[in-house]
Amino acid sequence: MSAASLLLLLLPLVSAQTYHWGPCPTAKVQPNFNLQQYLGRWYEIARLPASFERGTCIQANYALREDGTIRRHLTNLKMKWFLCLSLWTAVVRDPREPAKLGVSFSYFSPYGQYWVLTSDYTSLSVVYSCTDILRIFHIDFAWILGRSRILPPETIRYAKNLMIGEGIDLSRMKFTNQTGCRDD
Repeated sequence: MSAASLLLLLLPLVSAQTYHWGPCPTAKVQPNFNLQQYLGRWYEIARLPASFERGTCIQANYALREDGTIRRHLTNLKMKWFLCLSLWTAVVRDPREPAKLGVSFSYFSPYGQYWVLTSDYTSLSVVYSCTDILRIFHIDFAWILGRSRILPPETIRYAKNLMIGEGIDLSRMKFTNQTGCRDD
């Protein structure tokens, strides 16, 4: 199968994603990342479109398992009446770069990227993921996360500028509705 044929077959699959021509940008991750401080609840403030993530009131809780892997439990309210739950496992793939996590949705799926570009651990985290398809195009995922449901505009501006500076196109970034949400 030629690369052009493969590309034509894959394009419908990524239509709900954010894709761009060329390879993934090489983003810098947070130096001296501290996983223990990162654990806990984060609220989704904004994201690039992802077919697996829709709804309002999106939050994720990160916890360390006994085997050293990280469990993420994502909850969101879809259409204001349906609670959606999502679980995945993450691992630190290289202890020299603990901010570069690998994530998997099942035992059978390969690990994808989950890179923490920056986090102050108390209010803001900026996360990026990219899948390179034969260096012809790439699929982006990016999130601005907060320890509270609302972040100040200057914090959001800082997060966006950081990603733009790393070559990440945010033209399709959308804010997550966090109004009227309740915490468990």
